[in-house]
Amino acid sequence: MRRFVLALALAALAAHPAQARDKIVVFAAASLTNAMQDIAAAYEAKTHAHVVNSFASSSTLARQIENGAPAGIFASADTQWMDYVEKRGLIQKASRRNVIGNALVLITPESSPLRPRAIDAHLDWMTLLGGGRLALGDPDHVPAGIYAKQALTHLGMWDALSAHLAPAEDVRAALVYVDQGETPLGIVYLTDARSDPKVKVVGVFPDDSHPPIVYPFALVKGAGSAARTYFKFLTGKSAMVIFARYGFTHAD
Repeated sequence: MRRFVLALALAALAAHPAQARDKIVVFAAASLTNAMQDIAAAYEAKTHAHVVNSFASSSTLARQIENGAPAGIFASADTQWMDYVEKRGLIQKASRRNVIGNALVLITPESSPLRPRAIDAHLDWMTLLGGGRLALGDPDHVPAGIYAKQALTHLGMWDALSAHLAPAEDVRAALVYVDQGETPLGIVYLTDARSDPKVKVVGVFPDDSHPPIVYPFALVKGAGSAARTYFKFLTGKSAMVIFARYGFTHAD
């Protein structure tokens, strides 16, 4: 009888292997897609955990957490949306830390004749656009778009360009606009540009044109032990090597 019961248990486990693994749900900014997928794969290879990454704009993810979505970890592309969930008591405040940084760049399709140039107050944006639009994350809520608006405002070009924008739901969507040739120019993170061979960087925005691009990570309120263990890995040396491979920098 015991052998029969044991056989049934093993059969059930084989039929539902995921149930025997710790499931960890990570809500991460879209710009983290490639790096987070690699980090999750590296962690899964050495543990029995199952990491489920959900990628979107930080604003979308923050609101989903606010509405009760079952995330264990939140990795935001800016401090604003991490502040948003923290003020609502939705993260474990003591776990919050600035993990990585990024840079803001101007991109164009790889086939474009445009050559690298300085991004400053003298740049002739209208000539560069040639009647087209400038792709960027929606500046009303997407971190990359917010940084872009701050940079263009600092350079004195926001008012002139605001009628020539192609706002996207997240930074990866803005990247696709340029990748597919729907817009001649786009503003994305350096790491996004490096992930797509169909685009090239033609300029880097000065550091003083926008606040530092910082990615804060935190455990969501109620996160279990599996999420806490993964969080240590996600913010540790092995993960930092993978982030650096994609062009992310250590947060100051």
